[in-house]
Amino acid sequence: MAEQAKKVAQQTEDRLENLAETVRKKFDKVTEGTYRDRIIAGRFAENGDHTGERGQAETDRKQD
Repeated sequence: MAEQAKKVAQQTEDRLENLAETVRKKFDKVTEGTYRDRIIAGRFAENGDHTGERGQAETDRKQD
């Protein structure tokens, strides 16, 4: 019985992996890969341009 449970679990895992890949492909097609490419390139990283903007806002508040 344990073998049957392992087999079902493996089949479920395989199906979920296939589903995840399908979703990734469709998402890339809809967004033309731009969003995922920006994430991979690190454009949404904390040390990007946004940090400077936050730092500037904090400096402006301190001057008041």
